[in-house]
Amino acid sequence: MTIPSILLIAIDLAAALVLSLGLYYRRHRRRDLVVAFLGVNVGVMAVASVLGTAEVALGLGLGLFGVLSIIRLRSSEISQREVAYYFAALAMGLMAGLPTTDIRPVAALIALILGVLWAADHPRILSRSRHQIVRLDRAESDEATLRAVVGQRVGGEITSLTVQELDFVNDTTLVDVRFRISTEARVAAEVIR
Repeated sequence: MTIPSILLIAIDLAAALVLSLGLYYRRHRRRDLVVAFLGVNVGVMAVASVLGTAEVALGLGLGLFGVLSIIRLRSSEISQREVAYYFAALAMGLMAGLPTTDIRPVAALIALILGVLWAADHPRILSRSRHQIVRLDRAESDEATLRAVVGQRVGGEITSLTVQELDFVNDTTLVDVRFRISTEARVAAEVIR
């Protein structure tokens, strides 16, 4: 192994720890995904390092990248936020594992990934926006009435509402709702925490 390769491994491990523990776990408290992010990052870095030194086609490496992501994403349901962290871990591991003589561009790209995720997932960014799946105890097909009822129950201004299930037999409505809570409600929620 060359000195740049060793430095990139160290940079990648530090970045993976910052991503999984400093950003993700600190904000979302899911231990199982911390393990997944670290495992995927180190695994992809190791495979990319081996593929980078062997006489293997680039297509095989990209195919492996795709297979690794599909296996995990199909095994359990995760949110779009978690998908972003997952692909960040994959990308950092892949970049750090490929052979290079100049580590500065790779280190800069890894720092860029961390910076973007830090900012995009910051609790103060879009802090009033919420998403919930709501089951109402009545079958309601009128959208205006549905917006009013759901808005009152979630305590916010409805920005998007999609009926997922309208059950006239059991008299229920399942709604995917996106809404903005009032500033007062957000402040009250922060005080409770």
